[in-house]
Amino acid sequence: MSGSGETADVGLTQISVITKDSTPGGSRVAHTGLKPYTKAVARQQDSLAESDQSEPLLKTGQITFMISECSFTPPWYLRNPHLQTILANIVHPPTPKVRLETIYLSDGDQLQLAHGSARGRHAVLILHGLEGSLRSSYAQRLLHALNRAQIPAVFMYFRGCDGQPNQKLRSYHSGETGDLREVIHHLRQQGVERLALVGYSLGGNVTLKYLGEDAIDDSVSCAIAVSVPMLLDECARRMNLGFSRLYQRVLLNRLKEKVQQKKHMLANAGYPTETSQINTFEHFDDIYTAPLHGFDSAQHYYRSCSSRQFLGRISTPTLIIQSL
Repeated sequence: MSGSGETADVGLTQISVITKDSTPGGSRVAHTGLKPYTKAVARQQDSLAESDQSEPLLKTGQITFMISECSFTPPWYLRNPHLQTILANIVHPPTPKVRLETIYLSDGDQLQLAHGSARGRHAVLILHGLEGSLRSSYAQRLLHALNRAQIPAVFMYFRGCDGQPNQKLRSYHSGETGDLREVIHHLRQQGVERLALVGYSLGGNVTLKYLGEDAIDDSVSCAIAVSVPMLLDECARRMNLGFSRLYQRVLLNRLKEKVQQKKHMLANAGYPTETSQINTFEHFDDIYTAPLHGFDSAQHYYRSCSSRQFLGRISTPTLIIQSL
């Protein structure tokens, strides 16, 4: 699902957010100026002040964001944000060289990791978006670039996203951080000492929630979260409007295919397997995602797992990139 450009009154100095408008001349970037790698921004409704350089300042909690023009300008033939999205998914880079590894989770289920060509004690761990995989163009581009630069990298498939159904009724969702925790523990046992997390969309939400949960993971040096659905309920509603319904339909069809792959398992557990009447994310989440993962309803799931509420507890240097 697409991300929200809003941020909470976080009161931190480490969190940075970049929000970019898809249209020419509409982009703005703010940065804290406290750390060279923490640039960023804000689409907020807090008070604005003027700096000595006549650039607007955004103040929220203990952070002051300086607003300046972003260098991003789409080419003339890609001014439509939907065209940018679609073209990026049509034009794929070379398939990156990887080594696959299956790891077994504490509940008896399994998931797959794809290791890049480089090895080392420091690595980048990549988390994909809803129904993504290593076939996703953004994942291929990043892993290919990391391989070319000889930077150790690992791509984490969420449960059931490697082309084979996972073994349990449950799968993955926007707030599932337990599997990420197990993967990080597994990599540390393999000799990886420090990690940089990079999460896209749903994977970005998982990344931010993980960083903001009570347990602090010293093995994570920094993180980048791209196009994050920080408010899951708002994003679910937005995906049911206008052209976004096309993306919703494509992703829902993939989710429905997974229901059919587990048809007998779901039926034996009392879940319906007829999905033809499901036309929205919220409807799907009400019937499957929420109850399968211990939530009372889709709204309960959204409230519990939206990453915006966890931003104020993040102590890891984090860059958030959003498109408005």
